[in-house]
Amino acid sequence: MATRAVWKGAISFGLVHVPVALHSATINTGLDFDWLDKRSLDPVGYRRINKVTGEEIAAENIIKGIEYENGRYVVLTDEEIRAAYPKITQTIAIDSFVPNTQIPFVYLEKPYYLEPINKGEKVYALLRDALLQSRRVGVARVVLQNKQHLAALVPSGQGLVLNLLRWGEEIRSWEDLDLPPEGPQAAGVSGQELAMAKALIEDMRGNWDPHQFSNSFKKEILALVDRKVKAGQLQSAAKPEADAEETIPFGAQILDLGDLLQRSLRHGGTSDTPSNGNIPKGKSRARDLPAKKKAQTLDGTDDTSPHSPGSRKAA
Repeated sequence: MATRAVWKGAISFGLVHVPVALHSATINTGLDFDWLDKRSLDPVGYRRINKVTGEEIAAENIIKGIEYENGRYVVLTDEEIRAAYPKITQTIAIDSFVPNTQIPFVYLEKPYYLEPINKGEKVYALLRDALLQSRRVGVARVVLQNKQHLAALVPSGQGLVLNLLRWGEEIRSWEDLDLPPEGPQAAGVSGQELAMAKALIEDMRGNWDPHQFSNSFKKEILALVDRKVKAGQLQSAAKPEADAEETIPFGAQILDLGDLLQRSLRHGGTSDTPSNGNIPKGKSRARDLPAKKKAQTLDGTDDTSPHSPGSRKAA
């Protein structure tokens, strides 16, 4: 794979470890408009401004705090904040395997590709194919850049995708929205109207092809840039150097796979990996709450999810 790994570690389920490298699955194709001084075209950065006085504040006079009440703050030191960081591990610790119909699309945040490393191809393929045939995805925890994430380990064709998930409390409930009731009759939709709508959907059916869609705004801006360049309206401005991407080296020893699987089954699927997150051992947020509403899920079907936006209990 041509891309550079952003993280190296192992997937852990039971006593089995799959050494993997994490690669970003997305590319930033948005347009970045730089702020420039129109007199000199020098780059303009963000200033630290006191919102009350309007004065610029030196970095040494800035502290961090959490607003506890209106206008009242609890001040935290850098040492206290660092102590609260989750313990850095080299493990994607799977807590449970859930049906691939139970995670709504609204929870998906950022995908990464997983590539086997250190002779881990066989156990990688084993996990991928077992997930595909069982129609399950792994709910896992992983620490990236001092931040703990909930994630879904999803088989996709020849590979495995680690999709970071939003936490349950980050998803707003849609109970406060003025939505029509479920069911065509309750919403006042006639059978004839529903039949015509289904016929229109059938007439417009197609296969998913992301490359047939494009960002028209980006195209228009880039075309404008090209015209200005051809007209000789190109000017130079200094740009700061980008920070080098940091990777973490990792090595793993592959033991006898059959023996590890048997031992994992004898231990009830528990892992030797320490649990340092907010999810109890062997459990996931995705199955702790009772199901309420239907939501669109990873396999494109409707299914009841305990964390769907329509849950009666706000996230």
